[in-house]
Amino acid sequence: MCWWRTRSSRHIRVIELDFSKKTLDISTMHNFKELKVWQNARKHVKEIYVATKDFPSEEKFGLISQMRRSAVSIPSNIAEGSGRNTNRDFSHFLNISLGSAYELQTLLFLCQDLDFISEERVNDLNTSLEEIQKMIYGLIKTINA
Repeated sequence: MCWWRTRSSRHIRVIELDFSKKTLDISTMHNFKELKVWQNARKHVKEIYVATKDFPSEEKFGLISQMRRSAVSIPSNIAEGSGRNTNRDFSHFLNISLGSAYELQTLLFLCQDLDFISEERVNDLNTSLEEIQKMIYGLIKTINA
């Protein structure tokens, strides 16, 4: 058993690492801002906002809203999960993030079907989204190992 005491500007936080279990609580070891998957997901949010900017105004409370919320949900759940106390909780939020990524992918295809966005643009957005999905899945596997 190993204890560390960390100081922030407002409080002292004790972090316990139990090496006998051969697992470390990654959420206390990593800052979500340092995770490449979070950085990529954050960039993808901006891409979705730009892509939906020229959609028909009647979709403001439909597809535009849904796409933007699912895009924002990806990095938000990664960040929220990284702040949890256990790997299990972190993994749970990563799974929610992964679900939002698949939801967004479906919405992109629907927008293409409705001719709101070009096939080329959908392919570009999906390429970066699939990379994010792979990174989330890999992080889940690492945490659950």
